[in-house]
Amino acid sequence: MSSADISFLDATADRLAALPTVRAVALGGSRAQGTHRPDSDWDMSVYYRGPFDPDDLRALGWEGEVSDVGGWGGGVFNGGAWLTIDGRRVDVHYRDLDVVEHELAEAEEGRFRVEPLLFHLAGIPSYLVVAELAINQVLRGDLPRPATYPEKLRACAPERWHGTARATLAYAKANHAPAGRLTEVAGAIAVAAAQTAHGVLAARGVWVTNEKRLSERAGLRTVDGVLASLSAGPDPDILEQAISQAQELFENAAREPVADV
Repeated sequence: MSSADISFLDATADRLAALPTVRAVALGGSRAQGTHRPDSDWDMSVYYRGPFDPDDLRALGWEGEVSDVGGWGGGVFNGGAWLTIDGRRVDVHYRDLDVVEHELAEAEEGRFRVEPLLFHLAGIPSYLVVAELAINQVLRGDLPRPATYPEKLRACAPERWHGTARATLAYAKANHAPAGRLTEVAGAIAVAAAQTAHGVLAARGVWVTNEKRLSERAGLRTVDGVLASLSAGPDPDILEQAISQAQELFENAAREPVADV
């Protein structure tokens, strides 16, 4: 990290940490994991205790869009901001510490739920905020950290994800393929691929914070070939064959999780 980037990060973290009710600030995304490109965004999370007022963030005067709490659909991923600070693109995520601590305790007991979130085909598991604790770099304050990937979560999450993927494809095979609904079949295969990938990585005890590179990490990029076969048109036989190919691919992945990449 350049000296200019370090100065920018320090100054930004200080201003975010000074917001009322904020107890910690963390760097996430590719920059926390060292996989970023020069043009990558800066992902930062503010962890607050009690009510958080987005107007306090707006008052800092940074250019961009600041959502209300719950503005990104509610749930564990409950809002944030898309900003430009010193010429850098910065995403700020709101994290309620009470919620985060609850989900950490739930994950340790093998419990989670899946919530819808924009841009995520399979939705997000509520343990996403626990994955962030494990991966992100704490810049200011203190945060709880999972010592390892919870064994109870690793034991139950894979079958739940794989079961959902099977149901997704079975419904498409019974209802959409016979009617020649190409779009619905393509969507079902894509969603089931993401669900399967979550299951594969959970079986390996690998944290997931978003769907970027999810298919690659789970060894499922070959699903592109299955989807490409749909270009032949909305013929029921072609659609059914594509679903069968996807089912075989996903079942093989469920039986033999590949190494993370």
